[in-house]
Amino acid sequence: MNQNSLAVEPSRAVVGALWMVLAGIAFSLLNVVTQWLTMKLAFPSASAAFWQYGFAFAFSLPFLRRLGLSAMRTHYPWRHLARVVLAALGVEAWVAGLAAVPIWQAIALVMTSPFFIILGARLFLGERVGPARWAATAAGFTGAMIILQPWSDGFGWAALLPVLSALLWGASSLITKSLTGIERPETITVWLLVLLTPINGGLALAAGFAVPTGATLALFLLAGLLTAAAQYFLTLAYAAADAAYVQPFDDLKLPLNVLAGWLFFGYAPAGYLWLGAALILSASLFIMRNEMRRERQPA
Repeated sequence: MNQNSLAVEPSRAVVGALWMVLAGIAFSLLNVVTQWLTMKLAFPSASAAFWQYGFAFAFSLPFLRRLGLSAMRTHYPWRHLARVVLAALGVEAWVAGLAAVPIWQAIALVMTSPFFIILGARLFLGERVGPARWAATAAGFTGAMIILQPWSDGFGWAALLPVLSALLWGASSLITKSLTGIERPETITVWLLVLLTPINGGLALAAGFAVPTGATLALFLLAGLLTAAAQYFLTLAYAAADAAYVQPFDDLKLPLNVLAGWLFFGYAPAGYLWLGAALILSASLFIMRNEMRRERQPA
C-alpha cells in the first residue's frame, strides 16, 4: 500500500463520519419539528406524516427525475408494495409516538429495530441465530423494558408506539434485505419514493385529513426539507466510507435527540434512561462487530 492510499483512506473515513453526524443532527431537528407540530400544536399525526413526507417527496423530485420511472421495472411488485406499506405504517406509528412521548424516550425505543430484524431473519429468512446474537437481543429488549417501565403507574400504552414503529421498520428492512440480491438499488429507492406519499395520504384520509396553514405550513416545509436532507446525508455517508465504519456514528442520534429535547422542550431524562440506553447501544454495537467478524471469515 503506497503513501497516497494511506492519505486518502483516513480522509474518506472522516468525511463519511461527518456526513453521518450531519444526518443525525438533521434527524434530531426533524424530530423537534414533528413533535412541536403534533404535541404542541395538536396537528393530527396521520396528516402530519403525509405532509412531512409529501414535501420530502417534492424536494426529492430532481433525484427521481434523474433515475426515471423506468427504474420501477421489476418482477417483484408485491414484495416492493409490502415493504413500502410496512415502512409507511412505521412512519405513522413514529409520528403518533412523537405526539405522545418525549423525544429521548421515543428515539431510545426505536433503536430496538435491529433486534426485531434478527428475530425476523430467524423466523422468515431461515438465518442462523447463535447464542451471542440471542444474548444481545435479550439485552436490547431488557434495555427497552427499563425505559418503558410497564410496571409503573406512569406507563401509558402510547409509549409502545416507538416500539411498534421499530417492529414495522424492522419488517420493512427484512424485505429490503431480501430484495438487495435480486434488484438494483435504484429500483428499491424509486419504489419507496413513489409509493410512500400516496399510502400516507390514504392513511391520513382515513383518519380525517387536515390541511396546514400559516406557520404550521412553514413548519411542514421545514420538516420536508430536513427529511430529504437527512436521507441525502445518509447516502453521502455510505458512499464515502464502508457501512460498518460509519454505522456506529448513527448511534450518536440518542445524545443528539436528548440534547434537542432538552433545548426545545425542557425534557430532563431520568437516570433509568441511561441504563436502558446503555444496554441497547452495547447490544447493537456487539451485534455489528459480531457481523463484521462473520463477514471476514472465509466461506
